[in-house]
Amino acid sequence: MTETVGLTSLARTGGCAAKYSAARLEALLAGIEQAEADDLLVGLDPADDAAVYRLDDERALVFTVDFFPPVVDDPRDFGAIAATNALNDVFAMGGAPLLALSVTAFPEELPTEVLGEILAGADEAVRAAGAILAGGHTIRDTEPKYGLAVVGTVHPQGIWRKSGARSGDALYLTKPLGTGLVLQAQRDGRAPDGALAAAVVAMRALNREAADALRPFSPSAVTDVTGFGLLGHAYELASRSGVRAVIDASALPALPGAMELAEAGVRTGGDRRNREYAGPHVESSVAAALEALAYDPQTAGGLLVSIPAAKGAVLKATFAARDLYIRRIGRVEEGSGVVLA
Repeated sequence: MTETVGLTSLARTGGCAAKYSAARLEALLAGIEQAEADDLLVGLDPADDAAVYRLDDERALVFTVDFFPPVVDDPRDFGAIAATNALNDVFAMGGAPLLALSVTAFPEELPTEVLGEILAGADEAVRAAGAILAGGHTIRDTEPKYGLAVVGTVHPQGIWRKSGARSGDALYLTKPLGTGLVLQAQRDGRAPDGALAAAVVAMRALNREAADALRPFSPSAVTDVTGFGLLGHAYELASRSGVRAVIDASALPALPGAMELAEAGVRTGGDRRNREYAGPHVESSVAAALEALAYDPQTAGGLLVSIPAAKGAVLKATFAARDLYIRRIGRVEEGSGVVLA
């Protein structure tokens, strides 16, 4: 068995909390002109969880890339979590992953066996997603980073975008929140017993089964909740759909220990950046800890789903029959922005 290396000690930040500020990213992408191509179904205008290119009337390719510094010290867990986070972008578009390539940066002074464990964890996740890990690219770096470039397929008429939410829809979430809080507390030596283990289980869980259960319901809009936090991703969904998202703070699900840590004042750098991005568009009337949970940057988070409210009972029954997690957390109405109440 490979000896565990303190991977997180080599990183300034980890997981999706390392993502570039959403506000700065918008400004950056605003300077890039959208390519004009009839078969580019999803590109930069507006951007979504992945790009989609149509091959013919029955097939389209889904492209995404995602990588980040370590979230945990165990290299196999790190590889699996990083791979899951990238693969989930394809599931969030309604697609199925087909092929993945590793994107790797690794300090030369660390044992190559550690990199082997990272790749083994990634391969486990890729295989579980129904895809193939077929190669990649590795460079030297003082800070380890890992992720995947993924190609998947989707029917051109079956793409799930962020921009289709409609007034009268209900909002659902397929994983609890709080990975950023737990990971930060672990780095600070403050995480409650069992909190990290529960967060690792959640982060390693692919959204494949949730997407499969959701597909027959033809959701109005879908995105996966990652570095911009629930409120950041809810704001993207609302703004691109031309609606208001109303979040019921009392219904927000939290990972074990996450609310305790939020109440104790634990915060990440991603929390501040997410508030700068989404905060001007969020009306909040809830306690600081619940607000922190809603802004918390997630790594390999669940799907945020907007679906006609009339389908809700059958949707929940379907997930329950498959022993899958889902929680109604709000609704969609006319207006703009996000309400957290």
